[in-house]
Amino acid sequence: MITPTGFREYDARWKYPDDINLPGITALGVGLGTQMHRRGIEPVIAVGNDYRDYSLSIKNALMLGLMQAGIHVKDIGPAVSPMAYFAQFHLDAPAVAMVTASHNPNGWTGVKMGFERPLTHGPDEMAELRDIVLNGEGTPRDGGKYEFVDGVREAYLDDLVGDFKMTRKLKVVCATGNGTASAFGPELFKRIGVEVVDSHNTLDYTFPHYNPNPEAMEMLHDMSASVKASGADLALGFDGDGDRCGVVDDEGEEIFADKVGVIMARDLAKIYPNATFVADVKSTGLFASDPELIKHGVTADYWKTGHSHMKRRVKEIGALAGFEKSGHYFLAEPIGRGYDCGMRVAVEICKLMDRNPDMSMSDLRKALPQTWATPTMSPYASDEDKYDILDRIVAKLVAKHEAGEQIAGRAIKEVVTVNGARVILENGAWGLVRASSNTPNLVVVCESPDSDAEMRAIFKDVDAVIRTEEGVGDYDQTI
Repeated sequence: MITPTGFREYDARWKYPDDINLPGITALGVGLGTQMHRRGIEPVIAVGNDYRDYSLSIKNALMLGLMQAGIHVKDIGPAVSPMAYFAQFHLDAPAVAMVTASHNPNGWTGVKMGFERPLTHGPDEMAELRDIVLNGEGTPRDGGKYEFVDGVREAYLDDLVGDFKMTRKLKVVCATGNGTASAFGPELFKRIGVEVVDSHNTLDYTFPHYNPNPEAMEMLHDMSASVKASGADLALGFDGDGDRCGVVDDEGEEIFADKVGVIMARDLAKIYPNATFVADVKSTGLFASDPELIKHGVTADYWKTGHSHMKRRVKEIGALAGFEKSGHYFLAEPIGRGYDCGMRVAVEICKLMDRNPDMSMSDLRKALPQTWATPTMSPYASDEDKYDILDRIVAKLVAKHEAGEQIAGRAIKEVVTVNGARVILENGAWGLVRASSNTPNLVVVCESPDSDAEMRAIFKDVDAVIRTEEGVGDYDQTI
């Protein structure tokens, strides 16, 4: 049993066992192995799994299918997603498959996979895989083999730490929401000389406090409370599979990840002038307008949201880094290897703090030009209907622009349709609506450089267009 909508833009995700069962996962493994053979990929793959209670069963079923397809499986054991990506380099494996539902709530499962490191499957590869699996084109072959590879976790941590040690005192709340990052974050911080304040760092796949997702206000509020209670210098929080990082400063202020990206870009631009940074369409306009970045010759490139889209773009244009509002950051050579790793981001933020010993995280936040932005808000729209709904919403917003209509009392300067519609107003304010690639939702974000009131007015006007569609339901969170 395999529901076709589980094959998404840049990975696979299903409700388990409602939308896929274990034989379906095995068929996915046979299909992935067949895809490797078709593309001439050496038949060797690194495979890991997150800590959810059913992930090992899913991984075993997936590995069975891969072996049936004649693939040599190198099982690295329980892992965060970036540890699996690291394993591709560490083991010189041409392919990777990571069993995880990422930040989706319990009841979801999925696979992040890739052939060309540090990239993961994009829309073309996912469509090809979907057709192989759903058309029953998966082909059994001889030569399949299983190998458990020990020591990858230790090698991954060694790689993250390098020879770095803090020279200033730094007290950090490590928030993992009881997810897989619990087995990595606290040890990593201690090894670089950071004082750790534990926050839900015991592995518990029931997620008793909240679903680990540093884009959700519930987790950020909890991180803020921990900072205030402990007097920490900042909080760093990780999602369920450890490829994203969220930040709360020393004043308990929740800094959305795109603004943290600007803080990091400012610091990196001093070391690497004239760098190119990629930002996703949900991110702040400051990557293009910040005077400090302009001063250091930075080029800003706004691109499609999604970890596979962003990784590919960073590699294609030779960017130094890519930043997503969701907290996926893609730090390329010489900082990282180009894949999204929340742990690498955490280390680099600690290095940033070490390079700025007289500055607190709140000082760095306040040094940015002020803008007012919504969190990422996701109204329900079914996987079957969301893209058609979005197409109609985009057409309505484009029509508003062409008719000379206003949003929040301002003229519309342009509507960027590279990924949904980003409606940009004459003062640089904007509102975005796009379809979520991994859940049955639309995604809405708004930002104003002028005022909180204007940001709310933009949301009100954009939402009024969204509400013309009957298939759109309630928001997961709102302002």
